[in-house]
Order: sequence, then C-alpha cells, then structure tokens
Amino acid sequence: MKKVIANREIDVNEEGYLLDFSQWSKEIGEYLAEEQGISMSDKHWEVIKYLQDKQQSGEALSIRGIKKSGVIDIKEFYNLFPGGPLKKSTLIAGIPKPKSCI
Repeated sequence: MKKVIANREIDVNEEGYLLDFSQWSKEIGEYLAEEQGISMSDKHWEVIKYLQDKQQSGEALSIRGIKKSGVIDIKEFYNLFPGGPLKKSTLIAGIPKPKSCI
C-alpha cells in the first residue's frame, strides 16, 4: 500500500507502518508523529534513535527492554507516547511493530 507522506510516496502496511526503512527520514517521522497527536521533542527523538539502533542490531523490542535501556524511564515513555507507547514510537521510528504489541 502506498501513502503520500511529506510529498513522497511511502510503502506502508495496513496499520501505517513503513515497509522499507530506507524510505524513513526525520521529516516523515514528524509527519507520522503529528498523525498520532504527538509533538516531537529532543527526548522523543532520543527514544526514536534508540529504537532504530536496537532494530538494526536485530534485538527484539519490548517495554521491559525500554525500561532497562537507561534512555528513558517507563513513566516518561508512556507520557511521551500516550496510548500505546511502543506501538506509536516504533511507527514514528519507521520500524516494524514489535511482536509484543497487539
């Protein structure tokens, strides 16, 4: 499925997750965040970078992993990405939805 984001055609699945990470850019991340009702701050981007790095190293992403990351505490993670923090943050990061998310 194609979606126009930031004047570019991007391949996404039925839930809006990017199918090809090479199409991701910060501008696309901003757009996806706006769609989720999230106004991005430096802390948001720090979390996004952490998630992208973990994904590229092949590590499974989970709330427990975020909790142990030292990047952000769980309460702040939920405050930054309300209503499903791992689901929303991975969507904005342009990486696949973790298996732990429903």
